Amino acid sequence: MPIALITGCSSGIGRALANAFKQAGYEVWATARQPADVALLKAAGFVAVQLDVNDSLGVDRLSARLKQHDKGLDVLINNAGYGAMGPLLDGGVEGLAQQFSTNVFSVVGITQALFEPLRSNHGLVVNIGSVSGVLVTPFAGAYCASKAAVHALTEAMRMELAPFAIRVMEVQPGAIDTSFAKHASAQAEQLIGENSAWWPMREGIRARAKASQDNPTPATAFAAAVLNAVKRRNTPRLLRYGNGSRAMPLLAALLPRALLQKILMKRFGLDRPA
Repeated sequence: MPIALITGCSSGIGRALANAFKQAGYEVWATARQPADVALLKAAGFVAVQLDVNDSLGVDRLSARLKQHDKGLDVLINNAGYGAMGPLLDGGVEGLAQQFSTNVFSVVGITQALFEPLRSNHGLVVNIGSVSGVLVTPFAGAYCASKAAVHALTEAMRMELAPFAIRVMEVQPGAIDTSFAKHASAQAEQLIGENSAWWPMREGIRARAKASQDNPTPATAFAAAVLNAVKRRNTPRLLRYGNGSRAMPLLAALLPRALLQKILMKRFGLDRPA
């Protein structure tokens, strides 16, 4: 039975991926931060692991447990992440560091910790990026930058892991029907305040936080597409799936940058002097 380890499985994309791989016959190791979510995953038949991807000791414990299992690792899906919304300068360096710690640094940390089990099985690393790393929007600068970094790290990782017969695939979702927008909105509301220079543009911030739920694709359909790509003989380097996943990169490639930015500034209320 092949083994898949997926981070961030409490809900949304992570839980949908865990369900899809389990139904396909994988032994799924599913991680979540909260004990209640871990209990639900265990009850659903997963090898449930409590893990905060930013906790190096927790990552080490996971690595030791998987190595003790002594069956290697066939698929690692680095899915855990969140979307920091709001003006870059309001979030500041601290907000940027938190965003990168979860969305970027953990990709390297988890893969590093599980390198030997992946190597023993000639496994596959799947990094969940986003089309937001291709088309950058205002009020999501930290998130867009983190996903652009995931893209760059995935490219480097693919070349560096090739001598060990470990394959690497990046997935760039479009709008997927999850609780992402709800969490992003809640996070944005923590930043929005009357002392912010962007207070008059607060509705634009709220609109950006909710943008990921514009006619979203079901998470189950997304998970099925990822599973199908993983099972292919020739694993694709990049999979784009979900509403907007192809249109947004196309706009970024074809439209003059000044025009694209003008459109985005109007869309999110930045087209008037403060």
